[in-house]
Formats: sequence, structure tokens, C-alpha cells
Amino acid sequence: MDMNSYLEPDLEHSALISVDIQRDALEGQPYEVPGTSAMLPDARRVIEYYRTGSLPIVHVVRIYLSDGSNVDLCRRRSVEEGGGMFIAGTEGAELADGILPGNDMRIDTDLLLSGKLQQVEENEWIMYKPRWGAFYKTPLEGHLRSLGISTITVVGCNYPNCPRTTIYEASERDFRIVAIPDAISGIDKQACEELENIGVVVKSVDSFTW
Repeated sequence: MDMNSYLEPDLEHSALISVDIQRDALEGQPYEVPGTSAMLPDARRVIEYYRTGSLPIVHVVRIYLSDGSNVDLCRRRSVEEGGGMFIAGTEGAELADGILPGNDMRIDTDLLLSGKLQQVEENEWIMYKPRWGAFYKTPLEGHLRSLGISTITVVGCNYPNCPRTTIYEASERDFRIVAIPDAISGIDKQACEELENIGVVVKSVDSFTW
């Protein structure tokens, strides 16, 4: 795809969106998402690149209430029956080690479910999303616009669901988008080609950070 001025990333005015990199999705867990543990080192590299550059980072998470009241229809029955991942107040809902600035940091469930952002550093936040995409019924767009962001970089867990929906939602809002497939579980060559066809810039972690 030929680059043009409408699509070219502006990294000085970019933010990193990390999607659902939570403990329940890691290797060895009952709800393991294949490839998520393997991509963690590259996700951490991208996060550290943004953190070192004092560029904004938003860690987007899912949090399911144990009564199932805020759960997607496709997963609600499982949660109502006592199963399910990312249950509020459990270790599995916490972000994976190395994602936040300190491993002793925990998500503030009540604050996030109220629709507010949890600030963990001067330029770094956690945000709850109620469905697949990070822009659906969340403050994300307004937050990014207030920071003067034109470009988002996406890393995260399970491309077919939440990262893909987040990317398409961002495209609908005319953000320039960079996807790092090394740091996205569940992505493949065809998915990368489809992203390029809608103007997403697909970069390896090496070409992005060094």
C-alpha cells in the first residue's frame, strides 16, 4: 500500500492502546488465549517505548460482574453459571506482569466500572470497556482528542475479537492507526492484509521501536 499524508502515522501525536492483556488470558490459565503469553515480551517493548518517550498509554480491560449483568450475551450464561474470565475482584482480571509501571499496581474495579479512567502515571491510564471495541460507550475518544492525538498504536490480546473491533472503530473516527502484529495474539497474514486495505500501517516491533 502506498503511504499518503492522510494515513502516515504521526508518532509525536500518538497514543498506545493495549487491549485486554490480562492474566486470565495467559498460558496455563483455564481461559488461556493462545499466543498471548508469547507476544507479551514484544507488547512490553512497545509499552516501554511509549513510556520512555512520555507518550500517552491507555490499557483497556474487560471486567465481568459475577452475576453476569454486564457481560456480552455470548458469554453471559457461562458467567451466570460460575465460569468466565476477567471476573471483577479476581487475580485473573488484573493486567499481566510488566504491563503497568509496577507489578504491585492493581485495577480499581469500582472506579473503572463507573466509567472513569484510572491514572497510573502522569501519561498512563487504565480504562474499562463494556464490549469488544475500546470506543463503544467509553470516554476513550474524548480522552484522546483532549490530548491532541491523531494516531493510535494497537497491541493486545486476541485479534479476532477486541483488537480488531477497536481498530475498525478507530478507523471510523479518522484516527491514523498502527498495528504491531508481533504484539497482538491471534493475528495472521490475511488479517494484516485486510488491515492494510483499510489504511492501517502494519509494522513489526523491530521496525517500530528501533
